[in-house]
Amino acid sequence: MKKFTWGHGIAIALGLFICFILFLIFFYAKLAFPNGNDNSELVSDNYYSDELNYQKVIDAKKNAEELSKKPFFAQLPYGIRIAFPKEIIDANAQVHYELYNTNDKYKDKKENIQIDANNTFLIPKEQLSTGSYTLKVSWKKSDKDYQVDYDIIWK
Repeated sequence: MKKFTWGHGIAIALGLFICFILFLIFFYAKLAFPNGNDNSELVSDNYYSDELNYQKVIDAKKNAEELSKKPFFAQLPYGIRIAFPKEIIDANAQVHYELYNTNDKYKDKKENIQIDANNTFLIPKEQLSTGSYTLKVSWKKSDKDYQVDYDIIWK
């Protein structure tokens, strides 16, 4: 039988140290990312075709940046109200909004909606659940496209 030497001790210590480090990596990875890959989807299933059309979105955002007044939103007890200044939108215009839930694609909403006489529209609280959202609002005036994006935390 061989004697236990300092070389064996170093090998055992190094092996235990490696096991300890691996344990910490997997343990803290589970703490930091408890859901793992749950609900981690792409925003779109047609990612490549959407990417080819993205120049239109860039132009619409640039057009909106050049406006002196921009639409604004307010979180109210009964939902999210988006208001447009009269100078940037036609009366009774059609507005498209996309409300992306950052945690669950099944809670996403996309809708074309008619603005009311006050140049506003409402996303009712029944369509919202607690969490983080990205709201994309797009509209057209004089054959020119516009789009603004907002990050919203609904409580």
